[in-house]
Amino acid sequence: MTQDLVLLARAADYAARQHIAQRRKGEAAEPYVNHLTEVAALLAEATDGTDVVLLMGGLLHDTLEDTDATYEDLVQRFGPEVAALVAEVTDDKSLRKDERKRLQVEKTGSKSRRAKLLKIADKTSNLRSLVRSPPSGWAEDRLRDYVVWAEAVVRSCRGLNAVLEAGFDAAYDEARQRFGA
Repeated sequence: MTQDLVLLARAADYAARQHIAQRRKGEAAEPYVNHLTEVAALLAEATDGTDVVLLMGGLLHDTLEDTDATYEDLVQRFGPEVAALVAEVTDDKSLRKDERKRLQVEKTGSKSRRAKLLKIADKTSNLRSLVRSPPSGWAEDRLRDYVVWAEAVVRSCRGLNAVLEAGFDAAYDEARQRFGA
């Protein structure tokens, strides 16, 4: 257990340093690390903290997509299992945004159990953030579209963890009421 805590602390530190200059898109412009720690916390609460690989994946899930981190670096620092999980949930940024979103809906259902749990936690955090602090400049229809899309991604992840699903459902219901989705 002690080594797991050390690795988890290292993952939190690495994620914070990788995302140091990033802010959330919302009006409050929260530090991006808040999203990463919320995702990890949701996963820890839903799994009683029993899967350190999953928790590290929650902290690191956007590093390959949004920073200069490399797969090889993740393997060296956190092992192949963590690196593979992060890679599994990473979008291909060479594709157009609409294509990346379409592929998330289409492909998430065939991903690993851990990847699906991570997707639920990620979308829960994103919906909560959208309600608390919508991005300035986003029109109502864009906000509604995001809410509908998030539910479509999570739909193929159901049946794995009632706690995570209940948290997503609460965030989804609140977002739907707020934005009329």
